Amino acid sequence: MAITWRAVALAALGVVPVLLAPAFGVVAAWAALVVLLCGVDLALAASPRLVQVVRQVPGSVRLTESTRSTLVVTNGSTRRLRGIVRDAWQPSAGASANRHRVDLPPGESRRVVTPLRPTRRGDRMADRVTVRSFGPMGLAGRQVSAPVPGRLRVLPEFASRRHLPSRLARLRELDGRTAVQVRGAGTEFDSLREYVIGDDVRSIDWRATARRSEVVVRTWRPERDRRVLIVLDTSRTSAARIGDLPRIDASIEAALLLSALASRAGDRVDLIAFDRRVRAQVAGASGPRLLPALADALAPVEPALVETDWPGVVAAVQQRMSRRALVVLLTALEPASVGHGLLPVVAPLSKDHVVVLASVADPEVAHLRTGRATSAEVYDAAAAERTELERAAVTVRLRQRGVEVVDALPDDLAPRLADTYLALKAAGRL
Repeated sequence: MAITWRAVALAALGVVPVLLAPAFGVVAAWAALVVLLCGVDLALAASPRLVQVVRQVPGSVRLTESTRSTLVVTNGSTRRLRGIVRDAWQPSAGASANRHRVDLPPGESRRVVTPLRPTRRGDRMADRVTVRSFGPMGLAGRQVSAPVPGRLRVLPEFASRRHLPSRLARLRELDGRTAVQVRGAGTEFDSLREYVIGDDVRSIDWRATARRSEVVVRTWRPERDRRVLIVLDTSRTSAARIGDLPRIDASIEAALLLSALASRAGDRVDLIAFDRRVRAQVAGASGPRLLPALADALAPVEPALVETDWPGVVAAVQQRMSRRALVVLLTALEPASVGHGLLPVVAPLSKDHVVVLASVADPEVAHLRTGRATSAEVYDAAAAERTELERAAVTVRLRQRGVEVVDALPDDLAPRLADTYLALKAAGRL
């Protein structure tokens, strides 16, 4: 049972007769009247247990975008339903205005809409739906809460997509420059054109020349269908908060931008999320299906508080990549974890593949390095400086083993990684 402000106001009106006739009997009589009216109102209210609720939720939405949850409320009782329907969700689903007043005759249905603006990626689950039914006088009501399942998958924001047009333009320029260069075996045929002075005579297509009245040469373009494997580290280091978000979110942004760029370049992109086992994987998707598959697979991925099994990572890469490929490790450039875990096993990997390690740098460390006002700030600056020196030393050791290192702030990691990919393309290493 639930009472409303009207019942409270009615009880408060009992002050008037009590003041006119201050006696216990008057108080008891007025209280009995209020209870009686509330009981009658409660008895005349529609039963909330006979109300049927069906939830309609879209399958997915991108982080920071808005969507809505729709409830179809059907009054299955023989009385008019006057009440409130509450559509409850997890707090991170961003449900607002989720209490809806309804006035339904018997047997009729109505849709009520709850706006949703999620604040975290992943699967956001709906909570119970509460129906509170009031009587015709609005003094009291009956209430029932029932589970109405609903799940909304919140995909990564992919804010780094704003960098994609400029990188695609550079990719087209790269293809234009390399299309006229003879790069030898292992390249793809592009087109035929007339021979000009300075062309390598080895590029002459004698069969095509015999069919024409001019000497014709072959032109080439960078090989397509290269393999790109992105390894997303989901261990404890990915849980560290860099700014307002965990490190793994910046890594996901970088993975999405690189995948979009590599796919447009004609390369095949696979992804695994790994710590001590595979948490998510995408393989075989290409073209317009790639980014939706990646976003859906990465949406529920969360950091695990375990250490990365780097020998397991190497084994997983070798199992999936039978020929030379670009392997991108999205992990933390922490001296302890890299020195004891990755360095001992990365040499065989970089021998067989082009390996790039991309890490998110913490802007707070750079800020601490500038503090000199107090003794505490001096100690913080010394610790930050030592951290940077250790990261630089690990970077040198990785590069000595043939690993390209990209260390950038959260907003810069995705474009920097895309630039590294284009640089490798331009250098003929992919």
